Amino acid sequence: MSERPAIEFIDLKAQRQRIGTAMDEAILKVVHDGNYILGQQVQQFETELAAFCGAKHAIGVANGTDALILVLEALGAGPGDAVICPSFTFAATAEVVAWMGATPVFAEIDEATYNIDPKGLAAALETAKKHELTPRALISVDLFGQACDYEPIEAFCKQNGLVLISDSAQGYGARYKGRVAGAIGDFATTSFFPAKPLGCYGDGGAILTDNNEHAALLMSLRFHGKGSYKYDNVRVGVNSRLDTIQAAVLIEKLKVYADEIDKRQVVAQRYTAALKDLVVTPHVMPDCVSTWAQYTIRVSADRRDAFQAALKAKGVPSTVYYPKPLHQQTAYKHFPVAGNGLPISERVAQEVVALPMHPYLDAATQDYIIEAVREALAAPTAAVA
Repeated sequence: MSERPAIEFIDLKAQRQRIGTAMDEAILKVVHDGNYILGQQVQQFETELAAFCGAKHAIGVANGTDALILVLEALGAGPGDAVICPSFTFAATAEVVAWMGATPVFAEIDEATYNIDPKGLAAALETAKKHELTPRALISVDLFGQACDYEPIEAFCKQNGLVLISDSAQGYGARYKGRVAGAIGDFATTSFFPAKPLGCYGDGGAILTDNNEHAALLMSLRFHGKGSYKYDNVRVGVNSRLDTIQAAVLIEKLKVYADEIDKRQVVAQRYTAALKDLVVTPHVMPDCVSTWAQYTIRVSADRRDAFQAALKAKGVPSTVYYPKPLHQQTAYKHFPVAGNGLPISERVAQEVVALPMHPYLDAATQDYIIEAVREALAAPTAAVA
């Protein structure tokens, strides 16, 4: 019997088999043209990225973290300002707030979706005021590929004069009640880190907005604060530009992105159908479509390590996103926490496990993963939460 090929958690090689020739040609064109910084492919990609989700403007930048920083810079956020954000997320969401000298105020998540809970926003706002901070913005995170519940979030932001920044690094292209993540919020940001649903061959990111003035300001800020030309610096900016080669890569990847999102639905549906009787499987809100950046299940905290070890023994990789909420991490534990704490964020961080997920996960490999998960879940050492 032949040995089973190694299972990839995210298989970028399979995608390359599909679009590799076109990708090679696109990259070589940039090399031969010699326009490595803000070449025509950058503008082309920005146009196509905005059109995909229905936003008016897209501004390519060096990475997803810079995308968030530049938005806060454009808003003039700084000391004395509060930015509400979830704690159950990657560090960049709060990192950028602290970097600007503002204060992240951590809010609770919804246990079903893992996204920021609209019902907890009032407590976060009150916490900011108790700390004598000026509430300026709210950063929502489309965690694991599902858009947040934006209607009540938008209403809350409008009522309280907050700028809504949608961190859609994992969820760009997700559907929310007829709308597309990337075109939701005053600003949306995304990351093209290779493991993201829409990833490049290095670092990259983008900001999306419908506001003409904000778009012009952001294009200046990403290029050292330039005015009419690069040696006319009208403001203090940074160097954060999407490389032309990465834009060329993303143009080719965007061509197949909608189809890849569809393929991710098939994998997720098969996982859920096979595992929902044994484990807490992901919940997608009605009239919504996730990009399935991750497929995350939950097992009891005291059994998670054994569960992952059992999968590893079967050759099935798994990952924990995220093992510790930000408000419990050394760099962020001194920042304000909404209400009486974040028990949901703390609990799910001890239980979540992500399974292999990508558009090219064939049925036979899915079946093998499902069987390995079911066996591990059925073992006495892997009791379900």
